[in-house]
Amino acid sequence: MFNLQVDIDNNSGFCFGVVYAIEMAEDILESDGQLYCLGDIVHNDEEVRRLEAKGLQIIDHQTLASINNSKVLIRAHGEPASTYQLALENDIELIDASCPVVLKLQNRIKNSFDKEEHIYIYGKHGHAEVIGLLGQTNNKATVFQELEELDIDSLPKEITLYSQTTKSTEKFYEINEVLAENGITVKSHDTICRQVSNRNKELNYFAKLFDVVIFVSGTKSSNGKVLYQVCKNQNERTYFVSSLDDVRSEWFGKNESVGICGATSTPMWLMEDVKSHLEKL
Repeated sequence: MFNLQVDIDNNSGFCFGVVYAIEMAEDILESDGQLYCLGDIVHNDEEVRRLEAKGLQIIDHQTLASINNSKVLIRAHGEPASTYQLALENDIELIDASCPVVLKLQNRIKNSFDKEEHIYIYGKHGHAEVIGLLGQTNNKATVFQELEELDIDSLPKEITLYSQTTKSTEKFYEINEVLAENGITVKSHDTICRQVSNRNKELNYFAKLFDVVIFVSGTKSSNGKVLYQVCKNQNERTYFVSSLDDVRSEWFGKNESVGICGATSTPMWLMEDVKSHLEKL
């Protein structure tokens, strides 16, 4: 017996956008017993499997084009205008669970596009949210994950800069500074969700409090990868797990303290399962 002292970070768990989407899905599944969802409702395989057991069916855009007269949930990441147009044509009832923060960002990008501004988006290539943002510009905006992807010397002298809502605030402002130092006028829009970005500061503190940190997240979560690294930077004995199967007893010593935390896409029930498992070691 390790006799571990285990605590869960109260600030971890679903952000409000994910809570909203899952509550909408559960309400419909309770009444209808079945619901399509366009893409994983959340980047956490354990939570997806839980909802699939209740009747949720994950579909892609190709499948969406082949169905009619059905209910389809749009997840928190949002969708481009083309998805709404397809739904009209196919008599699909969209259950729109797009995060309000993402919807506001989409509208701002659309307004910039209508003004014919040179739009650059700091975000992950191929990410569902970014695809929705690009859709507001007829896919004409430039997306970059790292500043090195841009040829600064050939950029327009004035650009409009946005960010995916879950990116690093610190990195976003570093990008602004480098562009300005190179003579580029940046019309900058800080569109990063503070509920997400504040977790960086909170986990910087949390990770220092324990001998070992267990970071629980789905492997597909961009936010999870970033926050795991935040913890790892503060505590070398930080370990990434996506399920109970990933936990290794050799990580722990007798009478040690263990902190459990997770991404904005990590369900609290999963962190509680990990806690119960550790307390039995």
